[in-house]
Amino acid sequence: MKIGYIRVSTQEQNTMRQEALMEALGVDEVYIDRMSGKNANRPELQRMMEYVRRGDTVIVESISRFARNTRDLLELVEQLAAKGVEFVSKKEAIDTTTPTGKFMLTVFGAVAELEREYILQRQREGISIAKEQGKYKGRKPIQTPEFEQIVAKWRSGTITAAEAMRTLHMTKTTFYRKVKQT
Repeated sequence: MKIGYIRVSTQEQNTMRQEALMEALGVDEVYIDRMSGKNANRPELQRMMEYVRRGDTVIVESISRFARNTRDLLELVEQLAAKGVEFVSKKEAIDTTTPTGKFMLTVFGAVAELEREYILQRQREGISIAKEQGKYKGRKPIQTPEFEQIVAKWRSGTITAAEAMRTLHMTKTTFYRKVKQT
C-alpha cells in the first residue's frame, strides 16, 4: 500500500496542495496532522507508524512535512525500515527503494551525527570556560534529610528498594549511587 503523510503547522493552514499530490500519486491511505513538526509526538504520525506494515511505502511531499530535524527523520525512517516499509519524499527526491535514495538518507545521517558532535563539543568547551570563571559548579547534589532512615529501613527489609526510591523521589541510578557513597 501507498501511505501518505501530510502535515501543516496550524489548524488554519490548507492541506489541499499536499492532498492533491497524494491523489496524483495514487496514495491509498492518508494521515493528516495540523500541528508543529518540532517533535515526533503527533497523533496521526503515531497512528500511521503503527498502521504501516511490510511492503508499504510512506510518501511525503517534503522532508520538512515529516520531520523538522534530522535526528527525528532518521529515527522515523529507521523505524519504517525495521518494519519493511519504504520511505519517499517527493521534493528532495529521496526514495529508499533506490540505491541513490538510500545514499542520500545516509548523507543526512552523517550530517546529523556531525552536527550532534559539534553541539557536544561546543557544550564541553562552554562548560570548561564557565568552570574556569567559577560560574559553573555542576548540578547541586540532592539533599534528602530522611535519606539515612529510609536506607536503614530498606537494608533491614522493612521496605523495598522501589518504595525507598519513591519516598525519596530518586531515580534508581541516583538511589544506588548515593547508597554506595554512604
